[in-house]
Amino acid sequence: MTHDHDIVLRPTPQQTQAALNPPAGRNGGDLVVETLQGLGATTVFGLPGQHALGMFDALRRSSLSYVGLRVENNAGFAADAYGRITGEVAPLLLSTGPGALMSLAALQEAAAASAPVLAVGSQVPSAGLGGGRHGYLHELRDQQASFRDVVKSVHTARTQSQIPSAIAAAWESALTAPHGPVWVEIPQDVLLAQTELPVVTAMDATPDEVVPRPELTAVAAHLLANARRPAIIAGGGAVRSDACGKLLALAERIDAPVVTTFGGKGAFPWEHPLSLQSWLEDRHTTDFLEDADVLLVVGSGLGELSSNYHTFAPRGRVIQIEADAGKLGSNHDCLGIHADARLALSALLETVEPRRDETAPERVRTVLAAVRERIDAQELTLEQRLLASVREALPDTSPSFWDMTILAYWAWSAFDARHPNTMHSAQGAGGLGYGFPAALGAAAADPTRPVLAVSGDGGAMYSIAELATARQYGLPVTWLIVDDGGYGILREYMTDAFGEATATELARPDFVALAESFGVPAVRTTPESLAEDLAKSFAEPGPSVVVLPAVLKMFAPTHL
Repeated sequence: MTHDHDIVLRPTPQQTQAALNPPAGRNGGDLVVETLQGLGATTVFGLPGQHALGMFDALRRSSLSYVGLRVENNAGFAADAYGRITGEVAPLLLSTGPGALMSLAALQEAAAASAPVLAVGSQVPSAGLGGGRHGYLHELRDQQASFRDVVKSVHTARTQSQIPSAIAAAWESALTAPHGPVWVEIPQDVLLAQTELPVVTAMDATPDEVVPRPELTAVAAHLLANARRPAIIAGGGAVRSDACGKLLALAERIDAPVVTTFGGKGAFPWEHPLSLQSWLEDRHTTDFLEDADVLLVVGSGLGELSSNYHTFAPRGRVIQIEADAGKLGSNHDCLGIHADARLALSALLETVEPRRDETAPERVRTVLAAVRERIDAQELTLEQRLLASVREALPDTSPSFWDMTILAYWAWSAFDARHPNTMHSAQGAGGLGYGFPAALGAAAADPTRPVLAVSGDGGAMYSIAELATARQYGLPVTWLIVDDGGYGILREYMTDAFGEATATELARPDFVALAESFGVPAVRTTPESLAEDLAKSFAEPGPSVVVLPAVLKMFAPTHL
């Protein structure tokens, strides 16, 4: 009898000859880039530094496409977006100490949003490892410790022979559901030393799928088929697992209204009769979901934003499908199904009995009408008009990336993403500066589609240097900067809480002139001409900037 683990792949004579005679002039950095190529990478992001030069030297001997950004944090955001858009691992090459630490905010966002980023950082020479104080440039007592609480896993290669296995293990970790960022570090001397090891060939680091347990899906199918008022919350996991088609089929089979979380935008058709859209920061939606006797939560941990700031208190039975075992039941008691959303929904579709509820579309219309009435009563026509203009101008299949700014907060609830995996924001970790560099990463993934980035003037200042990146690579990103002279959302928060705002007002440049100084076309627009100016920008090749001077307001919250 032959077992799978007994099968040994024997090299061909040609492979043996190539292995015995590796090309000259290779170093440890070549083993890094060869491993990435062997695993299937085509594009890498990063920023060179003294200890990492071995890796960057090896890039010129590889077929990898390199996108270099100007700040490590922005390179991390670009890799994050590349991973979200493609579903593939996005390699991020970094140097030691300050360079590595500058990426932490981006890696936190990747962790919160389950983006598969493989960060490979250098280390001080091997003699400086172990926590002693040797005085090497960029030396940290324990560089790994800075990353352990942020990334999924940490890997070290102390010798050249360890490099392929360490990177392959990290690659598998990044792609194991739930996806996420991982950290690999390699000492400078290991990267620089010449190597006699053979060229790394194709490698397989495909993780096992997270399969649902059949007894759990059987119970879930029974509960859903016999529910009187079922409802579904679809989160980012439904999008990442490519489960949107199965979500639609299940909702229609049991006539269950669906609301998508801010991270799950586009998971369910916006105008579908069963669509509650994304109005999670609204008590009408919260009340509706609380009234469900069976609530199916797909690919969401029901965190702060997805639960109307933890005011949501379900009264019925909760079924939670989640690839991250740590999120199962973490906020609400549930029948927890640890599984990839696509596989779990497939299992439900095979077993759930159809149920008909002709009242479901009418109940959905009632909730949406109540939401509209509440919003319309606040006379926030400018904000709604701007979102409509963006939607009108943006091609349906073009991705958009939204910074932490008031227009983005509106978009979370009110923007029709139209297609899965086309609307992304930094709402996972909530850091500023995400929108523009992330859009650059998405454009690098697919330069045939125009990409939209949306920032406020405060968040834009985090990313101004990347105008040079956009110009250098000719990336088709239109950057909409809403200039209200400060941190607008913090201005609102502080005024509401304390009666006045402190530290929120900002001096800022002439963004049009600044963009043009980088060789990037720019225009100052108005609410009336926004749709036209955006459409013109999307139609032109390469990057562009559209500046909208406007002071926006948020709709009143319902969780206070």
